Amino acid sequence: MHTLLPTLLEEFYEKLFEAKNGVRRIFSFPDLPKKINVTLGMRRTGKTYSLLQYINYLLQQGKIPREQILYLNLEDDRFIPCTQDSLRDLIESFYALYPQNHDKLCYLFLDEIQNVENWSILIRRLFDTKKLRVYLTGSSSKLLSKEIHTSLRGRALATEIWPYSFKEYLLANQITFKSNLLSKKNRDLMQHHLTAYLHIGGFPEVTEMPEEKRRQLLQGYVDVVIMRDIVERYHITSITLLKYMIKFLLNNIGCTFSIIKFFNDVKTQGLQCSKNTLYDYLHYLEDAYLIFTIPLYSESVRKTQSNPRKIYAVDSGLVNAYLIGSSKNYGHLFENLIFLELKRQGHKIFYYLTSERYEVDFLTIDAKGKKHLYQVVWDISDKHTMERENRALKIAEKELHLKGTLITPDAFIESMWHQYLEH
Repeated sequence: MHTLLPTLLEEFYEKLFEAKNGVRRIFSFPDLPKKINVTLGMRRTGKTYSLLQYINYLLQQGKIPREQILYLNLEDDRFIPCTQDSLRDLIESFYALYPQNHDKLCYLFLDEIQNVENWSILIRRLFDTKKLRVYLTGSSSKLLSKEIHTSLRGRALATEIWPYSFKEYLLANQITFKSNLLSKKNRDLMQHHLTAYLHIGGFPEVTEMPEEKRRQLLQGYVDVVIMRDIVERYHITSITLLKYMIKFLLNNIGCTFSIIKFFNDVKTQGLQCSKNTLYDYLHYLEDAYLIFTIPLYSESVRKTQSNPRKIYAVDSGLVNAYLIGSSKNYGHLFENLIFLELKRQGHKIFYYLTSERYEVDFLTIDAKGKKHLYQVVWDISDKHTMERENRALKIAEKELHLKGTLITPDAFIESMWHQYLEH
């Protein structure tokens, strides 16, 4: 492995140069020297680029010379099979190449660490015995919560990387406006770009692709997730069933999902499985950052557990890539966008049913423990829809003693406009 290292470093420096002029991703790592930073997210969301962007930031700030930085992409075919021993050899080769680094603070960036078996043992030892800041990425939330806390024993903090937010989408497409005022013209332009964003989605590679190629590429992303993050990892044999479940879920975002009802549907399709298998598959899809579920908010654990969960997707472009038919439900796509915005902000998310069974889209708890209530409406011109959504929100406000917020495209655009100007 020591003969490969100079080549890897040269390739790394070229990647750094290419990343200098790219779109600035909106994220930050916690600056805690005694913690390992773990970057998580679905494949192709830009985790590698985010690492390179951060390394460029360190270099530009003059905080560290590049000789004290080691970046390794552990999906490189030259590492396969990537074992704990081969990774150790590469890191030791780095210190052999720059022996002065034994006494200096170095930065270690390991991309797609989940490909190394028993990686945590090596990482813990290095972190405890050397002057290191460690940054890891993984394509599955299997590395999050239980596994991170168990494997790294409280040493890690997670940062999630998502597809482009709407603000990042505007920046990536170099969309500009002639004035800083949110005039009728600029509001209409923002509405146009918002509709396009809901259609195209936020995966960095696809924003300027023609429709057919974009659909093919996005479906390809899902196929890779299915095979690499689910089938291979969990030894799945019913791939047809798994693919059917994914298509069903992506066509029903913003809706409640019942395993029991889906189980009955599966039987009519002639597919054999158990309910437990379907529960497992849903869990795997969440692990892979493809599908998310949110529970009903209730003080009763039994009520929360017995009610169906609502379904959301990591990206609206993926939803449209699997859309059956040509018509789009922009109401559900907009609701999905707001769900992702709340996820980016670190909210714990539920939905709420009033005592009269009126639904409010989101009841959230932010990082400070404060509750929020949100109702999302896309088509404000539909009088009956507005009355229904407002009624549910007002009843929920009374029951929860909590002020709610109605999120419309106009309200969202106004919020995004101020953020865009601050960039």
